[in-house]
Amino acid sequence: MSHLLSSFALSQPVKRAVFISYHHGGDQAYYDAFVNAFDGTYDILSDNSLEREIDSDDVNYVLQRIRDTCVKGSSCTIVLCGAETPWRKYVDWEIEATLETEHGIIGVNLPTSKKNTLGQVTVPNRLFDNIQSKYVVWVNWNDFTASSSSVQAYIEQAIAKPKQTIVNTREAMARNGTPP
Repeated sequence: MSHLLSSFALSQPVKRAVFISYHHGGDQAYYDAFVNAFDGTYDILSDNSLEREIDSDDVNYVLQRIRDTCVKGSSCTIVLCGAETPWRKYVDWEIEATLETEHGIIGVNLPTSKKNTLGQVTVPNRLFDNIQSKYVVWVNWNDFTASSSSVQAYIEQAIAKPKQTIVNTREAMARNGTPP
């Protein structure tokens, strides 16, 4: 009997804990949709709205709080990339903290994202560096959220990325920017 239970336990997928980084003012609906669809499948670390909770511009202090309250205990950070995401300092800081802890990262291209003159999606600079290095898994919203198994596959892919491909050399954003 215990052999059957062991086999059953081994065949069950791991319930991963994920942290979701996004622009609260612009992409809340996508965050809510993800939580509503997948909260039972994944441990989604609570949306603490750190910007209002911490109320500090001390980058080192905020990075430590992000590591301790958001990234710690997660396997992967999912960055929802909408129209204003590239210019949000807290998104940059959450990506930086995730890279420092060598957790997986998935960049999700939302339908609201902006494209530059070459037709390329504009993403946070630190995320772009790691898309280029192939550390970040980059995927469109519809492909990512197609099913629980697709989300699981992207999370496992992100976690398995070689840590030596991490690029985390940029200065932390000091303040929010404005889209061009």
